[in-house]
Amino acid sequence: MTEAQPLLTVRGVKTYYGKIIALKGVDVDVRAGEIVTMIGANGAGKSTLMMTIFGNPQAREGSITYEGRDITKMPSHLIARLGIAQSPEGRRIFPRMTVFENLQMGAAVRDLAHFDEDLEKICVLFPRIKERLQQRGGTLSGGEQQMVAIARALMARPKLLLLDEPSLGLAPLIVKQIFEAIRELNKTEGLTVFLVEQNAFHALKLAHRGYVMVNGLITMSGTGQELLANPQVRAAYLEGGRH
Repeated sequence: MTEAQPLLTVRGVKTYYGKIIALKGVDVDVRAGEIVTMIGANGAGKSTLMMTIFGNPQAREGSITYEGRDITKMPSHLIARLGIAQSPEGRRIFPRMTVFENLQMGAAVRDLAHFDEDLEKICVLFPRIKERLQQRGGTLSGGEQQMVAIARALMARPKLLLLDEPSLGLAPLIVKQIFEAIRELNKTEGLTVFLVEQNAFHALKLAHRGYVMVNGLITMSGTGQELLANPQVRAAYLEGGRH
């Protein structure tokens, strides 16, 4: 990886819920073409960071820069138009809409000019989606809903994809399919991915670089391989975990 200007720069970010501080001064860089992952225990602040980058909640201190532009106080809908898409924790697809309509909602963030072409790509990436296009979102399995959530984000043609806990509660085979799809998108389309994930083993294997978050602070960073091999990381997140 060349040391280019980061696509996304997070500096000294502090985020609060009321008087409770969730992020205590976070620094993160994501360069174009990378898969960067953040691991940490439940409640460490990983999802809060994802939501803060996407503008809801907004950081109370620090700065978030995307393509050299300060987006710290920008509302989410404007951030989306800049080329950042989010697949949030818990999937959150529109349950009463069909899969096809969910994908249309994703594409509408930018424009619908490439809809047919992008839909075709999605159906190759996730063949299961092709079979379910006319089915309502709420009737899908958890794994299928997760695929739709990621596909909906991709329909906006993002430069940066924020993925929050894509493997949560899913069977190992589905997890493998989702992580393979992320790898493929990064390799063939050059998509930049920032991934928050409790499944540390899969996430670090996939990532070029990773960060460890503990109680709202970054405690460690390195390449995916370095963190996989780190004894502290192994003891805290990999021993007895899902491999």
